[in-house]
Amino acid sequence: MTASAYKRHPSQHPQPHRLPALVRLLACGALLAVSAHALAQFIWIDDKGIKHLSDQPPPPSVPEQRILKAPGKPLFDPNAPPPAPADGETAAAEPKAKAPPTLVERNADYDKRQAEAAKKAKSAGEEAARKASAAANCDGARNNQRALDEGIRLTTYDKDGNRIIMDDAQRSAAATKNQKTLADCH
Repeated sequence: MTASAYKRHPSQHPQPHRLPALVRLLACGALLAVSAHALAQFIWIDDKGIKHLSDQPPPPSVPEQRILKAPGKPLFDPNAPPPAPADGETAAAEPKAKAPPTLVERNADYDKRQAEAAKKAKSAGEEAARKASAAANCDGARNNQRALDEGIRLTTYDKDGNRIIMDDAQRSAAATKNQKTLADCH
């Protein structure tokens, strides 16, 4: 005999054990009861604005308006009035968060900072040049004063460009003018 002779027809296979309908119905009912209990959760917002999810009811200090979900209470009631502000809070008193600056505002701020930095650098450069010029003038005035104090012959030029030797009166006037210049030097 061949192996195919020992095969049974599909209708001749034994049927798997089937649960009676009543047992299946009870199992479904138990699952529904457990899942309904799991859905009976509480959701509320505390005084700091933090949302809490729990299977325990919120503390008694939480007002009813802040309880978002409770067993038997719908999650959202479109016909319910908006919640009143709690503890004297008003919508106008709440500071609104400032929106982040736009790209145009950031670019304008950057350009302003760059212009201020350039202006500061320019004024610092002008101040440095002024100080250098003042230092050079002071050095020249000190050298002139030394020459005037030594009593050596000094020459100057008249308006036509001719060389003139300074007399005592001219030396005295030049020394007075030079001392005023030196008074401004440090």
